[in-house]
Amino acid sequence: MTTDDTTAAGNGGDLGSVTDVVERMAEAANGEKTELREITSAMGEASFVPVLMAPALAVVTPLSGIPLFSSACGLLIALVSLQMLMNRDHIWLPDFIMRRKVPSDRLRKAADWLKKPAAWLDRHSKARLGFLVRRPFDWVTEAACLVCGAAMPFLELVPFSSSTLGAAVVLFSLALLVRDGLYSVLAVVFMALLGGGAYLIVT
Repeated sequence: MTTDDTTAAGNGGDLGSVTDVVERMAEAANGEKTELREITSAMGEASFVPVLMAPALAVVTPLSGIPLFSSACGLLIALVSLQMLMNRDHIWLPDFIMRRKVPSDRLRKAADWLKKPAAWLDRHSKARLGFLVRRPFDWVTEAACLVCGAAMPFLELVPFSSSTLGAAVVLFSLALLVRDGLYSVLAVVFMALLGGGAYLIVT
């Protein structure tokens, strides 16, 4: 197994598609409420990219309307991204984030809501622009996810802001998961358009 293959396996674990991540999210929804700890555990301790993708997927759904949920997901995204940049073997996450709960029925509904877009993304994924998902270029992707996640708590009260940043992280993490650099390019373009739109609104 090559170095790149090893990295891909460590980042993705046994999850190789967005649909896999969505299904694990649904499976984690047990009882009346589900902790973020249960969702991340369902992805696997060493599965950095699925753990990165799961909260990003969550904030693009109506779950983002739950007070402080987007902030918790943003911190989770930032911490996972930072540890990916540090090349850690296993994920460490603080207990105060992992204890954050969401209603299990809403989590299941969110997973159902994500099934069609997840399947669409999976159908259009393939190995492209591979150099963008290898060192040193994938550092840029991981750093971009870190910035998006860190910004979410500060934008909690701005409508749709967390969802748009979450969508960018979904594209970035998908690029790493399926080794498709085109999604990194699309995410950068998406963020540039968002930044340009925000600038025009402010000015």
